[in-house]
Amino acid sequence: MSVNPMVYETQFFGFTPQTCMLRVYNAFRDYLFEVMLVVEGVVLKKLEGFPDAKISPLQVRKSTEKFLLFMKEHFDQLFSKMEEVLLQLVLNVPKHVLLPEDKVHEQYPYTKEQFQALQEEIHELQQQYKAEVSAEQALLAEIEEQKLVQAELEKTLRWFDGLESICRAHGTSNCHESFAFLTQKSKKLQDVLKDLEKKSKKI
Repeated sequence: MSVNPMVYETQFFGFTPQTCMLRVYNAFRDYLFEVMLVVEGVVLKKLEGFPDAKISPLQVRKSTEKFLLFMKEHFDQLFSKMEEVLLQLVLNVPKHVLLPEDKVHEQYPYTKEQFQALQEEIHELQQQYKAEVSAEQALLAEIEEQKLVQAELEKTLRWFDGLESICRAHGTSNCHESFAFLTQKSKKLQDVLKDLEKKSKKI
């Protein structure tokens, strides 16, 4: 049997040509064995009509086996030639024939170097995509953080609005001026406290 892998033929036919040839070989061989058994049966029946014949069934079996061996040797030689012809002329896909799924290679032919360059470009694009995804995730995280800060600022502004409303309710028209006034007063109080501390130390 041929040892050529014939990968393209296998892809085209859906089976390996060698497997096909092996099945054909087994079918012929089995048929040969069956024919020999039939011939042996016919010879034995004919011998029954000649009771004086000095040929026993064992001798007939030995002769059948010898003839079968002779036939098998010649059959193997013939089949070897037939296999060679079938694998070359029948079960062989010519070099110029392309399978439908390989037509794309004909439309877009690439050398090994071009293919390598494409692979590198794909790798670079994948790296860029990963970097962009990371940047997008960082931006989304920052947006979430800004939302939290904005919520806190809005809360503080609401607190100031409430404070201003309270100031108005108690006769203070401008809350900012009130804060400035309170800041000045607290500074004066701090200065007075410092003077008192100095005087108490002297005493």
